[in-house]
Amino acid sequence: MSSSLLFSFVIGYFVLLLVVAYFTSRNSNNDSFFIGNRNSNWMLVAFGMIGTSLSGVTFVSVPGTVGAAGFTYFQVVIGYLLGYAVIAFVLLPLYYKMNLTSIYNYLSHRFGMVSYKTGALFFIISRTLGATARLFLVINVLQLFILKDMGVSFEVTTLVILLMILLYTFEGGVKTIVFTDTLQTTFMLLGLIVCIVYIINNLGHTVGSTLSELSSNGLTRVINNDVNSSSFFLKSVLGGAFITITMTGLDQEMMQKNISVKTLKDSQKNMIVFSIIMAIVTFLFLLMGGLLHLFAATNHVTVPADDLFPTIALHYMPAGVAIIFVIGLISALFPSADGALTALTSSFCIDILGLKRREDWSEAKKKRVRLTIHCTFAVIFFIAVMIFKWIDNKSIIDVILKIAGFTYGPLLGLFAFGIFTKRTVQDKWVLYICLAAPLVILGIDFINNIEWYEKQLKFTGDWKQGVKDLSHTVFGKFKIGYELLIYNGILTYLGLLGISKKS
Repeated sequence: MSSSLLFSFVIGYFVLLLVVAYFTSRNSNNDSFFIGNRNSNWMLVAFGMIGTSLSGVTFVSVPGTVGAAGFTYFQVVIGYLLGYAVIAFVLLPLYYKMNLTSIYNYLSHRFGMVSYKTGALFFIISRTLGATARLFLVINVLQLFILKDMGVSFEVTTLVILLMILLYTFEGGVKTIVFTDTLQTTFMLLGLIVCIVYIINNLGHTVGSTLSELSSNGLTRVINNDVNSSSFFLKSVLGGAFITITMTGLDQEMMQKNISVKTLKDSQKNMIVFSIIMAIVTFLFLLMGGLLHLFAATNHVTVPADDLFPTIALHYMPAGVAIIFVIGLISALFPSADGALTALTSSFCIDILGLKRREDWSEAKKKRVRLTIHCTFAVIFFIAVMIFKWIDNKSIIDVILKIAGFTYGPLLGLFAFGIFTKRTVQDKWVLYICLAAPLVILGIDFINNIEWYEKQLKFTGDWKQGVKDLSHTVFGKFKIGYELLIYNGILTYLGLLGISKKS
């Protein structure tokens, strides 16, 4: 199929987003941008959050993992469900009770200003790295399979896509994103379902016979009973639960949409409905991955895991299906990037600059500052995507979860200490504890998973063997997995305990 034709559908899709943004951003103000005037429909928020949570990583990377790991990723999804229950019945009541615009204001009330700004700082670092890693993955697919043939460089592709996102989030913020995310989730799920139906029919299968063949090929295994493995069942479930609690419940981007709903009860309904739909959709992506591997084996397709879905969709499927795939792919791209850009702007303005507390500034000046910060983060996104391109990573889902383990751990420790104890901390030392904990965990994980770091960063030198020998001596065959986040949170918690006293 012509690259120009596919690109024309990308442009048409973007024009549709601009039209939606135009109607939703009329008469918008700073409250519209930050919390949607706290008047969002919970059903729209729940459905739109599917696109934000799954993103291009799920769309491209999760199906690619099935060949090597089967359906074991669903262990993490089981943990997600537990985490969403904690968010709905522990965190959301806290946020609504305090009527928060930024969830990190809780840390200000509980500990002090340094803790508050530390929490916001770690969110900004976490979300910037995570969002740009997701963005890189999808831009790379568009570049390799569409725009490269048109002579467009990766840098230009990235710049144009960021400008697109900037345009339709510039005025409306959360108020606009609630509607655009709903639209984009619809297209993403449409692309997934159409591709599943096409491959099942192409292979001459039914759903039942497909699952039977996947099972006979060992691709449907869910439970990993090897306690030393990084994907051991308990590690994955616990890791998934705490990843959800931190990457959703302690994340301003995700909670910004939830607390834009009018009442706590509706926000809780949103969270429960969203978690159930998300589990079903993730299973469909794993099924898609199994189908792709069956199709690849039949047609002798051999490509890296993250390239499997786009290769088959764009080179082995009919033109109509390929177009739907591209629309689904960019629908997976935009929700994770537009929400992150908006949330980072909100957090920096409210938490770092104290925009809502600046009574000496007019609304017009506050808006100018907000728009400037919004553009600045778009520039930061561009630089970060270029760095991921330089690394040229092929297993981006592992990178994202690893980043989350290091950067969200201090947030987990801070909020857990605040909720489960009544002790007061020496606020001025909180930043140092939150910096030290992930650095210690990074050193431990580096020794334990030296092979992973060697693969990602392409280390050279004889010293690697010494680290491998140390890892074998200290850890044996045990590998740290998704539960890395928990270790980081525990270390932060213990550090806070050390600088605290009874209230």
